[in-house]
Amino acid sequence: MTTERDLDLLDEALRRLSGDLGDSHVAGRAALARALCGAHPAAHGMLALHGGALRGAALFSPVFSTVRGAAGVYVSDLWVADAARGLGLGRRLLGAVGVRAGRLWRARWLTLAVYDHSTASRRFYERLGFEPQTDATVMKLGPEGFAELMRNAG
Repeated sequence: MTTERDLDLLDEALRRLSGDLGDSHVAGRAALARALCGAHPAAHGMLALHGGALRGAALFSPVFSTVRGAAGVYVSDLWVADAARGLGLGRRLLGAVGVRAGRLWRARWLTLAVYDHSTASRRFYERLGFEPQTDATVMKLGPEGFAELMRNAG
């Protein structure tokens, strides 16, 4: 993200994605700016525009796997506007994310998560060749637990 407008558009896309999924939306524009800007960005964003109109967006980050022996890319958010669905934009966005991650940190694989209730998204990813990983459980540590973990690091 290079401009204020880019950040505004990414924020808009992610808010629309949250609405589509029925999620709460906590990360506002300021949080996006902190994550995407600076010397060591925590994430990267990509926009798809057509005629100046927002059609899609992706938010992604680097990840490394000792099992795969290579860097990869984690796509935390992928959104395509209703009017652009079925036109191949999601596939093109994921491909462009792969190209950019390959250039930035030599990514060789891609991972993402799909909500159980998002059956259309799951079908889309399966058509692209994604396979569900049933041999692992995603575990999360919330802000309070994370803060406690850091306090006890010394």
